[in-house]
Amino acid sequence: MDTDSIVVARYAWPVPNHRTALSRPSREDVRVRILEAARLEFAGKGFADARVDAIAEAAGFTKGAVYSNFGGKDDLFYALLQQQIDARTDIAVGVLGNLPSTVDEAIDELSARLTASIGQNREWQMLFFEYWARAMRDPERRAAFAEHRRTVRAQVTERIETVLAETSVHIDISAEEMTFVVLGLINGLAVEALADDGVVPSTLLGDVVRGLVTRP
Repeated sequence: MDTDSIVVARYAWPVPNHRTALSRPSREDVRVRILEAARLEFAGKGFADARVDAIAEAAGFTKGAVYSNFGGKDDLFYALLQQQIDARTDIAVGVLGNLPSTVDEAIDELSARLTASIGQNREWQMLFFEYWARAMRDPERRAAFAEHRRTVRAQVTERIETVLAETSVHIDISAEEMTFVVLGLINGLAVEALADDGVVPSTLLGDVVRGLVTRP
């Protein structure tokens, strides 16, 4: 569904009395509130047991507003996934784009912050793995998931290429290959970190990446 062509007019927005009318929220405000409600619903119940009507109620709108803006639970998941990807790539670009005295220090900081983000987003990591397992058993969902991962990898690769072009950092593999390494490491380390709090050293991700970096 082309949701951009749909006017959001089906949500319930109360009017306190006949003399005072509240202005309708913008489309972006509606989406933000629905996404926040979805994040909490998914975190508390997981993907399978989360309900669109509960998300709509928590956001203060009707189910129609949810479907008008996102189409359903799968679209909500992907929107939340994009938020997570954006947040983590922003961490990486922020660290590497403002290099301290040495490349090693930047790698150590990046490793610590990305590793910490796993524990700080425990519910999200669990949701990600739950959805991945569902998608692998459903051909249609798997195809959509694979397409989204291609988009994510392209986005991360572009950010890596930008950092490499703007700094003195060089890597011994292609930016696309580095994307696979970093995404694979984060997801793999998350499996261990979720099962055993504190077991993953904050420097481990950096130690692996450091072996692929050429010092200026």
